[in-house]
Amino acid sequence: MSKLLEVNDLSVHFHTRNGVVRAVDGVSFSVEAGKTTAIIGESGSGKSVACYSLLGLIPKPPGKIESGSAQFEGQDLLQLSENELRKIRGKGISIIFQDPMTSLNPFLKVGTQLIEPLQLHFGMSKQEAWERATEVLEEVGIQDAAKRMHSWPFEFSGGMRQRVVIAMALITEPQIIIADEPTTALDVTVQAQILKLLKDLQEKRDIGVVFISHDLSVVADIADEIVVMQQGKFVEKGSRDDIFQNAQHPYTKKLLEAVPTSQKAEVDNSKAELVQVEGLTTQFSGNGEIVKAVNDVSFAIQRNEILGLVGESGSGKSTLGRSILRLLRPHAGSVKFDDTEMTQLEGKALKDMRRRMQMIFQDPYASLNPRMTVYDTLAEPLLLHSIVDRKNLDQEIFKLMDSVGLARESILRYPHEFSGGQRQRIAIGRAIATKPEFIVADEPVSALDVTIQSQILDLLLELVSEFDLTMLFISHDLGVVRYLADRILVMHQGELVESGTTNQVMNFPQQSYTQRLLQAIPGKSLAVNS
Repeated sequence: MSKLLEVNDLSVHFHTRNGVVRAVDGVSFSVEAGKTTAIIGESGSGKSVACYSLLGLIPKPPGKIESGSAQFEGQDLLQLSENELRKIRGKGISIIFQDPMTSLNPFLKVGTQLIEPLQLHFGMSKQEAWERATEVLEEVGIQDAAKRMHSWPFEFSGGMRQRVVIAMALITEPQIIIADEPTTALDVTVQAQILKLLKDLQEKRDIGVVFISHDLSVVADIADEIVVMQQGKFVEKGSRDDIFQNAQHPYTKKLLEAVPTSQKAEVDNSKAELVQVEGLTTQFSGNGEIVKAVNDVSFAIQRNEILGLVGESGSGKSTLGRSILRLLRPHAGSVKFDDTEMTQLEGKALKDMRRRMQMIFQDPYASLNPRMTVYDTLAEPLLLHSIVDRKNLDQEIFKLMDSVGLARESILRYPHEFSGGQRQRIAIGRAIATKPEFIVADEPVSALDVTIQSQILDLLLELVSEFDLTMLFISHDLGVVRYLADRILVMHQGELVESGTTNQVMNFPQQSYTQRLLQAIPGKSLAVNS
C-alpha cells in the first residue's frame, strides 16, 4: 500500500502567559490508501491538535509548529503558505468535525453549503455542482436527497446532520479524511450506522482515514493501525490485534479497562417498591399536532435498585424521568413515590418531596450555574431544605466534596475551571446533598471520555451502596447500562417494549428493537459476562 501521508517528529507548542504547553511532542504516523489509522487518547492528549496543525488550523499565536515534517503528494504541509494550504484543505484532505451542528452554517441551506467546495476547487457551474452534490447526498444515505438539498441544518436529526458533514468531506473526492470524534454525540445505533457508512465509502473510494477518538471500543471494528496518545506523545502503536490482544503500555491498558464490558450480578428482587408508575402519559402539542412523548407507561422500581432505561434519542426516556420527578406535568396516569401520589402534589408538599428525589442531568456545564462557586452550588440545596444551619455548613460541604472525590481546596472555584468529569462530580454532589432516596440520572456519562466515564459509573455504584439510593439510570448505550443496572427497561417511540433483569435483556432479548440496540454496541468483541 502506498503512503498518502507521512508525518515525522511533529511537535506543536502553545506559548501562553503561564508557560509553554507541549500539546504535541515528537509525534510520527502515516496514512495509507484504503486504510484507517486511529489516534486514541483522552481529551487534552493532543489528538486533534496533531491533525489540525497539518492543515494550518491551529491558532497562531499562541500555537506554533516547533519541528517535524508532513509529506503529502511530494510536499511538506508544514512548509506551505496559507494560500497553498487552502488548495489542499477540502480537496486533498478533508475533515469531518465532531459536532455537525456547529460545523454547518445555520444561515445557509444544506445544498448551498455542499456546492461551495465544488465551485471553489473545480470551478463548476451552480447547476453542475448542485447535481453532483445531490448524488453525494444520496450516497451517504439521505433519502429524498433532491428535496433535502433545500433544507436547513436544523431540519435534520443529529445522525442525518453528520451524514451531511460526511457528504461535504467526500464531495471533492479527497485522498484523506480526518474524522475527529465523528460519532461522540450520536446514539449508539446511529453511531454504528455512521461507522459502517465511513467504512463502506472508504473501501469504495480507496480513501485513507485518520480516525480520532477517546474510545478504543469505537475503533475496534474499523481501525487497521492504532496509535495511543497521552500528554502530547505517542505511547504505543500497533495493528488493531496488537493493541487489543497484547497491549504493552499501562495507559493503553487503562483505556481498555475503562470500556464497560462486565455485567452486574443478579439483584435480590424481593425488596419493597419505592416508585410505582401506572399508565403514565406525557404529551406535547405544537403546529396543531399532539405528540405523546410518553404513552401509557407502567413499571415499578424497588428500593436500592438501579433500573436502567434505554432507547434512542426521541424515545421519551428523559421525558419519562422528568415526569416522575414532576419537572414535567403528566397528562394522565399515576406516579407513586413511597405510596404518595406525585401527580397531585403542589406547593410546599411538592417542595418537601423534592428533598427525597433528585436529578443528575446530562450536561453538567449547562446544569451548573456559571456564576456560583462549588461552595455555593452545594450549599444551595442544604440551605433551601434547612438540612444544616450556617454554623455546620462548611463541614457538610466538605463531606460532600469527599464523597464525590473532589479536592477540598477547589471549593471556591467556578464550573469553567473544572474538567467535564469534575463538573459531573459537582452535579452528583449537589444531587446527593439532600440525602435523597431516589435519583434520576439522565445520560450522566454520555459526554465524557471513556476513562472518566468509568470513574463516574464506579462513583455512582459506590454512592448507591453508601447512601442506600434507588436510581433510574437513563442511557442510549446498553453497554453502559449493562455495567450498572440491576434491571433494564427498553423504550421506543414513547412506549416500553421490553423489560427484564440485566441478564435477560442483554443475553436473551425478545424484541427486534432491543436486538438492534445490542448489535450497535461498539467493540462487542471486547464484551465478557462476569
